[in-house]
Amino acid sequence: MDQQSITEYIIQKYQEDEQVMIQLFVQWCQNHELDPFQLYQTAYPTQGTNEAIKTIIDNNEPLDLDIDSGTLIEVLQLFGNDDLAFVVSEEANKFPND
Repeated sequence: MDQQSITEYIIQKYQEDEQVMIQLFVQWCQNHELDPFQLYQTAYPTQGTNEAIKTIIDNNEPLDLDIDSGTLIEVLQLFGNDDLAFVVSEEANKFPND
């Protein structure tokens, strides 16, 4: 593989992983009957509607997957979404036994 191919591969894998992160966030919100757009706006008030969240909601069937709040927070932080991880943490603290 040449340098260009390696760079393209790394970018592609990051984007795929980022989509998984968004899907986990959306599923976690659905599992807890929360609006992912509202939580995202709380974390990032100066940004508009997140098109990636909209795409995930529009194109994916809900998963039968229980996502632990702590795991989601770690995944969000891994991708540098510390503000969103904080908002998720604040919401998770409201849940009994989560």
